[in-house]
Amino acid sequence: MIIKHLHKILILLTTFLLFTKVQGQDNMKSSVAGPLQIIFPAETDWNVLQEGKEINFHLQTKGGKSDSVTYSISSGQIKEMSFDSAGHFVWTPSFDIADRINTSKSFPIVFEAQTSSGESASREVVFKVMHVNRAPQVDELKPFYVQYKTQNIYKIDIGSIRDPDGDPIVFIPILEEMPEGMKLTAAGEIIWEPSTNQFSTLKKSPRYIEFYVEDQPSKARAKGRLKLDITQMDLAPDFTIIPQNSVINSAENNRINLRFTLSDPNGEDDIVTFNFISENKKVPSEALVKNTATSYEFIWEPGYNFVKDPFDTLAFNITFYVLDKAQNKKERTVHFVIKNTVDESVRDNYVYNLYRGALVNAWGLLEQMTEKEGELKKAYSKAKKGKRSRSLLNASLGATTGLAPVVATDQNVRGYITTIGGTTVATVGTLEATEVIGKSVNGLLDRFNYVMQKKNELQNKGDVFAREYSQKSARRQPDFIRKLDEFKSLMNLSGLVALELDANWENKKEATDTAIKKAFKDFIPLTKDDN
Repeated sequence: MIIKHLHKILILLTTFLLFTKVQGQDNMKSSVAGPLQIIFPAETDWNVLQEGKEINFHLQTKGGKSDSVTYSISSGQIKEMSFDSAGHFVWTPSFDIADRINTSKSFPIVFEAQTSSGESASREVVFKVMHVNRAPQVDELKPFYVQYKTQNIYKIDIGSIRDPDGDPIVFIPILEEMPEGMKLTAAGEIIWEPSTNQFSTLKKSPRYIEFYVEDQPSKARAKGRLKLDITQMDLAPDFTIIPQNSVINSAENNRINLRFTLSDPNGEDDIVTFNFISENKKVPSEALVKNTATSYEFIWEPGYNFVKDPFDTLAFNITFYVLDKAQNKKERTVHFVIKNTVDESVRDNYVYNLYRGALVNAWGLLEQMTEKEGELKKAYSKAKKGKRSRSLLNASLGATTGLAPVVATDQNVRGYITTIGGTTVATVGTLEATEVIGKSVNGLLDRFNYVMQKKNELQNKGDVFAREYSQKSARRQPDFIRKLDEFKSLMNLSGLVALELDANWENKKEATDTAIKKAFKDFIPLTKDDN
């Protein structure tokens, strides 16, 4: 029985041995498979991406002790990225990631894999997103309505031209598409004066022209399309303001100058009126000046009394408008803010009067000292020679009159003796009394030298003061009043009493600017423009 089934037993035994051997080989394979690793796509530059282009791949692993792997992103994921636990990654970088200046941007992403047996592995990849330039986009444009015998100007609406990347754009004409005589500038301005035949053809049927819109510096182009047609209606006139500010801030006594350029699709002859309406009635109508039929200026200078105290500013609107023959109207409003300003001319005039007044006083004192100098010089000359025609002797004799008979025995001489209340004034013709009754020669010389010294000192100080503060800007300095007081104190020194100047002395000359300038050559009078 056993022998009968021996071959079956051998077959089973052989199968068991083979299975055991294979299992042992598998166990050995598992034991030498190595650690868990994440495998990225093998293509070159697979991680270099383009804006707007999708990347789609599956992560893979090798090694590890288990075939069950779960994937995740541990850091660097952004909301536009799609990634599931099976390792499927999908991402389309948006067009606003990079630009023409920063042409690339990097995104480091850390992927992580984990097996059911607890093994884990992570690996970082840096995605580099490159900028992709997009061509401009042109929306539908307003028709270009032209008029006969007129240079028609059309400005392509920049609001209808868009560049998705925000690049600068220029306009390039397609010459074969444009009628003869038409010009298209890089800024999008079309100038055309149609001939008789061109206008007649256009009158029968409108036509279209095409042009390129090109971004810079990538030179990507898009086509624009513009309809040409004749004017079927009386279009409203228009005007531009230079500078193009809706708010004008200015100070009192500051000139405001606005320039206006008028235009009318139907020609300059269609413009009837250009004027303004002001909320403030102090703005004169004469401020608007007409240069030509299409050129105006608004020139206005608010005075120092425009803004009344205690207000700091005064705000109001001025509406400028243009009318054509059909009473079509275009208007624009400008907001004016005028600031209250101190009138510097009043202060300048005040300090100038102080400056001039000090020099006038100095000039008058110089004149008086010059006159005194002449008197002392004359007296000194006479005293030095010892000549006197007569000398006066004042004597207080109480109530006596006996001096006359004693001094003058001659009856003819006694008539010259006058007695008033006991005071006798005697004429003594024989005395050379300079040293006896009058003052000494040395005293006259000292007084003469003192007058000369004070006169020269005053002249020098006056020259310095006139020169230092001859300009308006110098008199605005804070030290002007201090220097003025110092100069005036020079003319009020107690030492001037020794000059024996007459306090009631009046100058016979008029204190004109010419006279002051002759005395102090650096003196500059205040002109009308300065005032």
